[in-house]
Amino acid sequence: MVPPKLSNGQTKQNGVTLLPRKGITTRSQNNATNNALLKQPLLNKDLRSKRKAEASPVKEKTIKRSALGNITNAIAKPFGTTQQQEPKKAVKKVVHTKLKPTQTTSNRVAEKVVPKADVVVPKPKAVPRVKALKDEEEKSKVSSKIEAVRRSLDLEKSDDSSLYVSALEDISDTSIKKSERDDKKAEKNEKKETPKDDATTSGGKTEKPHATINLDAVPERTMPEGVQWDFDAENWLDPFQVSHYAMDIFNYLKERECLFPIGDYMEKQVCLSRWMRSLLVDWMVEVQESFELNHETLYLAVKLVDLYLTKVTVGTETLQLLGAASLFIASKYDERIPPMVEDFLYICDGAYTQRELIRMEMSVLKVVDFDLGIPLSYRFLRRYARCAKVSMPTLTLARYILEYSLMDYSTIRYSDSKMAASALLLALQMKDLGGWTQTLEYYSGYKVDDIRDIVHVLNEGLHRKHKEALVTIRNKYSHKIFFEVAKLPLKDTLDI
Repeated sequence: MVPPKLSNGQTKQNGVTLLPRKGITTRSQNNATNNALLKQPLLNKDLRSKRKAEASPVKEKTIKRSALGNITNAIAKPFGTTQQQEPKKAVKKVVHTKLKPTQTTSNRVAEKVVPKADVVVPKPKAVPRVKALKDEEEKSKVSSKIEAVRRSLDLEKSDDSSLYVSALEDISDTSIKKSERDDKKAEKNEKKETPKDDATTSGGKTEKPHATINLDAVPERTMPEGVQWDFDAENWLDPFQVSHYAMDIFNYLKERECLFPIGDYMEKQVCLSRWMRSLLVDWMVEVQESFELNHETLYLAVKLVDLYLTKVTVGTETLQLLGAASLFIASKYDERIPPMVEDFLYICDGAYTQRELIRMEMSVLKVVDFDLGIPLSYRFLRRYARCAKVSMPTLTLARYILEYSLMDYSTIRYSDSKMAASALLLALQMKDLGGWTQTLEYYSGYKVDDIRDIVHVLNEGLHRKHKEALVTIRNKYSHKIFFEVAKLPLKDTLDI
């Protein structure tokens, strides 16, 4: 016979049905429970695969703060204490409920809880900080310190310094303690030193506005005897005069003159002559006029030609190419909008190619070692004329004498500063305006004995009649724009 079916969890042993012990489940029971669970509807099950973070055991619940979400926590306490905020709150509640009957413990709990609650406040109030000070004397010290700092900052800053005033209103406890320490140190120092007025013993803060005023104040300097005026002090507030260090600039230029020596190179130049050099300079002046270049460009180009001829031997066919390349370099150095390469090739009547001009430019720069900061006599002349307060017609006459001397080969061995002083002295003699004054001697650094020989050389050059081919400079300064200074009568004898 087939044995009767047994209920779930029953076993039959020797004809007797046995119930399972408590806490033990059979395989059939497990299958039954699993089937029952499968039949139930899946309500909260997520069809996606579980992440490892959800499968991991749950740790202490912590709330992560966003990057810029809760700024007050970052200001109140460091980042490491944010994770312990929730457990502390839980402990606070438990202790508060259990130890409620006793009065002493409740007070202790209150003392512990109050500073924690203050941390959450976004901005600490100024009232409890003032209460932290015990005596009224300390309050007065702090208030006086704040007022002194405000006054000093008001003097240093502008009237609209609301940022600094608001910063002083929110002074922290640490700043108050530092101010107290500074007060103690100041008291000790005052005991050691002699007592002074409050205006002078304010830590040097009241002297700062005077320092800013002194930067714009005209300096009071004692000039040597015979010097009529202090030109730099009179133009101290003019930024274009650069009066603060104009004297130092021209002293530096005078020191650099020895770096660009020009010797007697005509003996080495077999194919060239003094007449050919004068003809080249005359042509360069014509180019300067046609392109309307600065006078500094012309003087720098002539200097480059002389420096190149001192070290390199040049043929007759490349002399004009050297002048064009020197003008090209000088115009790029001194002009705001320099002429193009095609312009210089056009002026040379197509005698040279662009490649030849660029190769000559590279050669000149290598000879000069790429140093184009050459002191120029034209710059010295303008400085001396301004300091002596010479009129414009007299300055134009000195410019004519100096530019006319560019064609004279005998003047290349003199320094530019002495050439400028000599041209100005000769112009004063031709205008009957006196001789070399103490003011010019002070600003130029030269006496009459230093430039007397050069003045005679320049005067002889003006009396020398050149050929008709060298009339460009004379025609240039015979124009009304230049006050027709080339037409003035010459001096046979000079009173120097």
